Amino acid sequence: MFTAAAESFLKQAREIQEEELRRFASRVAAVLQGPEPGPEAADCLQRLHLSVAASKYPRRLDGKFVDLLQTVLCSPKSPEQIQLLCAAILREMSPCNDLTLSCDEIRDTKLLSLVSSVLLAQGNKKAEVSAVGQRIVKVLERRLPEGQSARYLLPVLSNVIRLSPESLTEASPWGSDLLHLLSQPGPVTEVDGAIATDFFTVLSVGQYYTEDQWLNVQAFSMLRNWLLCYGAKGLKPPNSDDKSGMDRSVVSVVSTTSTAGRLLPPKDRLREKAFEYCQRLIEQSNRRPLKKDDGDLQKACLIEAVTIMDIICEQDSSYVYRSVSFLKVLHSRISGDATYARALLPIARFFLNHGKTAAVDSDAIYKHLFTDIPAQLFHNPSLAFEFVQFCKDNTQLFTETSSVFRQSFPNLFKFLAWNSPPLISEFVNLLPFLLDASTAIEIFHLLLDLPCLTAALDVQLRSTALPTSERACDPAVKPTTCLEAFRHPQYKSMFQYLLRTKSAPEEAPQRLIPLRQLLGSLSSSPRVVQCAETVPVLLELFFRVVAEFADARLINQLVVLLLQRSDQLYEIPAFKDDVYRVLSSQLVMLCKLRPALVVELSTEILEFSGTVSNIQNKEAIFTHLVWAVGEYLSVSYDKRCTVEQISRFFETLEAMLFEITQLRPLASTPSYAPRAISVLMATLTKLAARSQDLIPRVSMFLSKMRTFVQNPAVTSVYSEEDLEEILIRATELMNLLKMPSVAQFVFTPPVDVASTRFQREVNETLPFALRIVTRLLEPAPGFVPG
Repeated sequence: MFTAAAESFLKQAREIQEEELRRFASRVAAVLQGPEPGPEAADCLQRLHLSVAASKYPRRLDGKFVDLLQTVLCSPKSPEQIQLLCAAILREMSPCNDLTLSCDEIRDTKLLSLVSSVLLAQGNKKAEVSAVGQRIVKVLERRLPEGQSARYLLPVLSNVIRLSPESLTEASPWGSDLLHLLSQPGPVTEVDGAIATDFFTVLSVGQYYTEDQWLNVQAFSMLRNWLLCYGAKGLKPPNSDDKSGMDRSVVSVVSTTSTAGRLLPPKDRLREKAFEYCQRLIEQSNRRPLKKDDGDLQKACLIEAVTIMDIICEQDSSYVYRSVSFLKVLHSRISGDATYARALLPIARFFLNHGKTAAVDSDAIYKHLFTDIPAQLFHNPSLAFEFVQFCKDNTQLFTETSSVFRQSFPNLFKFLAWNSPPLISEFVNLLPFLLDASTAIEIFHLLLDLPCLTAALDVQLRSTALPTSERACDPAVKPTTCLEAFRHPQYKSMFQYLLRTKSAPEEAPQRLIPLRQLLGSLSSSPRVVQCAETVPVLLELFFRVVAEFADARLINQLVVLLLQRSDQLYEIPAFKDDVYRVLSSQLVMLCKLRPALVVELSTEILEFSGTVSNIQNKEAIFTHLVWAVGEYLSVSYDKRCTVEQISRFFETLEAMLFEITQLRPLASTPSYAPRAISVLMATLTKLAARSQDLIPRVSMFLSKMRTFVQNPAVTSVYSEEDLEEILIRATELMNLLKMPSVAQFVFTPPVDVASTRFQREVNETLPFALRIVTRLLEPAPGFVPG
């Protein structure tokens, strides 16, 4: 957040008008044209930079003023601060048509860096990126004059690689200079204080650093990008046939190259030197640092070194055999140290990429990574993000390689449960790769229990932080808190199942019901609430993916579980409402996907739809399920549908409608969703149209709805609009049943019409059709037949 003064400055800068900006630029120009720009010029340039940079809209300055800024920037008399500010203003105005800067003749490395930054900001409209890249390479190729430093140029070259890797040639002489920079000796020590006996690296320690040592650090920071851009096989950047550059490149490294190394082309020589550098870093990472910061640097360099070795092996498989045993030893050394957990990811990636080439069994590495790390370090946010990103970037893990990955998906959900907001987008991309016919049911339960898992992880963390003396529990005493229950035999197996590290599809999630109740005390925890908010998004994605491969058996299983689990959710009211909303819409989708399930699952559907409390507590699911019964319980969708089945459903739903519309004393009249009443009436009408013996019963029931909506006990709990809608729908349905043949066609289309566009249009316009029928059967007042 900005201070009040800073906010005020920014507001003034954003609100300055073009005319005022031009006048201010004229004053700045007058100051810059003075004898020697000083503090006043610096202050004016700072204000101008703020005015140009603060607005999201591009600012335009006079062409003459732009020329002046370029002149001052390139003038050897200009102070460094003035040059920096001129370059910053020119960058903010990019792309600029009035720019005439060129880096061709500039020899001062600081000035070359500033001018290059302005040119790179132009967007390569006039091949600026290529020109800058070629100029930087030429400067680096030659011996720099005394007092000049290449340190200012390496970041520019790194930007060139990022913006336009093809703009530099394959035989770039700077690749050899990179080798030279990576192998400079120096009077330094190791991180543990021992005198260094090998070449300098980024992990070497000294009281001060020479220019070459600073360049060594910078060269290592861009080594990975350089290898990715110019080390790949088959890459032929522009002018790659120019042999003169390669010859100069080889000559430039003679002083640091062995006799055998002289025979290697520059690209191979770079790989060789980079590989040696990474090996040295990995060896240095085994030393015990004297300072904590050096320990953090060790881990970061170890990750980068293994990543670079992986890239080198991708480009040249001859390095694989030299790397495998080396990295296996490294894994054995660091796998027991939780502080090195992030370094295990590039090691696992290496064996994924090269395990087959080296013919090594890497299952132990994968097993440790996917079993132990998520279970122990789910609360480390940076590791959680990198771990899930690793899975997302290597989705073949879950389709091709070891079964370890497919069995460990419950562990991955611990990362999501603990770090929900930052990981939700990553899991949206990852979830489809975890789902197939064998995992869908278990993942469905995992998603519904995700907030419960967050609460259990919280209890686990707090339990491990307790002193040993407080961890003991008496099995004979019933636990009263979550912490006591965590180690109590009665709940221990439930916690173990919820916190499992491997897939357990044969286990019954119903066993978690007591645990969900126990963990209810944590339902208001911010972390648990945040996790609960991510579940609806993932549930919708889950059903969308499953719909692509689900067979009849899986669809039926999901519908049954959907109805069962609606009673077994973690007690967060907003969470339950959101889940019911998603489940109800997905229930309709599953029924549309396979209408026959209404007949096949008639027992389960009748049990759910025949429970009055479901209307009150799970109205969305109840209403959509009743709608599905009315829509799909028909011989048009399933030849096995019989009159007896229609009658069974009719009687159950009739009893439900009677229960919620029967007249009671004023004080005891409950309120039910008007939508549920309307859907029940419509479904009963549809069933009666398919079994016309039922029409008199429905007609009589619908005729009583006027009495229902006019009763004082009812009008006191329903709004006038809702009662009017219920009465209109009852009248429309009753009128339609007066023409049984029309009702039968509308509600029970022939088999060859049921799924046609015509019938879809009939369903979409059904409310309009009902009103037309009503007008036909109930003429307007005053109408006298002729």
